[in-house]
Amino acid sequence: MRLYRTDQGCVVEQDRAFFLLARESWDALTAREDLEVYLQNALKEPRNPAEGPLANPESLLAPIGKQEVWAAGVTYYRSRDARMEESKSAGGGDFYDRVYRAERPELFFKSSAHRVVGHGGKVAIRGDASWSVPEPELTLLISPGGKITGYTIGNDMSSRDIEGENPLYLPQAKIYHRSCALGPGILVSSSALPASTEIRLAILRAGQAAFSGATTLAKLKREPAGLVDYLYRDNSFPNGCFLLTGTGIVPPDSFTLKNGDEIQIVIDRIGTLTNVVG
Repeated sequence: MRLYRTDQGCVVEQDRAFFLLARESWDALTAREDLEVYLQNALKEPRNPAEGPLANPESLLAPIGKQEVWAAGVTYYRSRDARMEESKSAGGGDFYDRVYRAERPELFFKSSAHRVVGHGGKVAIRGDASWSVPEPELTLLISPGGKITGYTIGNDMSSRDIEGENPLYLPQAKIYHRSCALGPGILVSSSALPASTEIRLAILRAGQAAFSGATTLAKLKREPAGLVDYLYRDNSFPNGCFLLTGTGIVPPDSFTLKNGDEIQIVIDRIGTLTNVVG
């Protein structure tokens, strides 16, 4: 089943039918340790039919309330190569190879809720960056107790020239207003997604394909549960959190986003997250 946050409240999709959970608080609902079971039981009670949120995108909100968004880096070999290349002139090239091979993952704060945009929203590129790309990522919904309760699509917008100038500039390359998109909804499942799950990225410029790429979770070096374990060490998330798990799709070095570009990210079973740069 899928869960959506709309301007009317929480909407659940099951078997292509949509139902409004009128009395539910988004924050309370998504913080539940038993989210999947709770929703299954809620759908056994009298239900309020709802319009499919994707049929009315203006009603659809980013699927985040009070949660923080964190991210993992260099979890795919392709990402390792890209980071080494972009930072080579700064002398940091082999930092990323060390991270890729290390037991401890790279984890960093990505966004507070007010900086996040949802499906159909506008993502931004920094005004002081000259080399910007989207990073399509499987994103975990994690409960306060550290349980993965759902999955969504994340776009970790990145300024590659700023991070490449010096790895210590990563927060400036990654954290700025509208640098993160989540959506369209949450696939609620306590089961891990199969390794064959495909992630696809398409970037359209003036209606024409400017870049496309694909990968699968089989190429994700680290297990999602292991990333969560490190994230929750000596840390607390009273409302739960989201964790972007890294990207395996990186456009060539000659490519940079421009205003007006449309970014489409598709992940099997979750759906399609579409945003325009602006």
